[in-house]
Amino acid sequence: MTIRASRLAPTALASLIAACALGPAHADEVQVAVAANFTAPIQAIAADFQKDTGHTLVAAYGATGQFYTQIKNGAPFDVFLSADDTTPQKLETEGDTVKGSRFTYAVGTLALWSAKEGYVDAKGDVLKQNAFKHLSIANPKAAPYGLAATQVLAKEGLTDKVKDKLVEGQNITQAYQFVSTGNAELGFVALSQIYKDGKVTSGSAWVVPAAMHDPIKQDAVILNKGKDSAAAKALVEYLKGPKAAAVIKSYGYEL
Repeated sequence: MTIRASRLAPTALASLIAACALGPAHADEVQVAVAANFTAPIQAIAADFQKDTGHTLVAAYGATGQFYTQIKNGAPFDVFLSADDTTPQKLETEGDTVKGSRFTYAVGTLALWSAKEGYVDAKGDVLKQNAFKHLSIANPKAAPYGLAATQVLAKEGLTDKVKDKLVEGQNITQAYQFVSTGNAELGFVALSQIYKDGKVTSGSAWVVPAAMHDPIKQDAVILNKGKDSAAAKALVEYLKGPKAAAVIKSYGYEL
């Protein structure tokens, strides 16, 4: 690029030189492993993050347990946004994270959902009536929302009664898809998958009271691969800021 000094005021020239010399050099990509329940919020946050910082967020989505295995096997992630707090804590204990970088970025809410209007009542009594043929949940061994679902069934005394009706997804996205496609009449999903700006966006749902399962505290952490990454550090700070907080709350999470 050729800059003609005679056509620019001194201050404009200085700004343009600074932008050309410094801007691109400071922009970077951050590779992020994102729990499937947080897909919609992080996609919304990513655009503002890039606009505000110049960094690009590249996300992969999946179950928390599967990401743990991938990280232990050397997957090239800089930051991990988990669906629980125990997996990042375990990685921290095992020396796979940057010390002091772990924090809770959201507290998730579980919902019982059907794609059919009026199918799920506001108190979740449809579970006790047990008239459905298929109930979708995420794999409780890999997905914290799936574990929470099993805790709700146990608390309601329904574990044995519905065990032959369970349709198990690898992660919360697949559990949602089983219901949205009609392969299951209803299922336990993350509230964030069916909720935006104060209301359920489709079908019918029971928002499960938090007291019915262990808290779904979702922690973020910088992994060792991201220890020298300015983009990784910028993302963690951005997730703690007001813009990200507004997006996260709009999808039904607590902070």
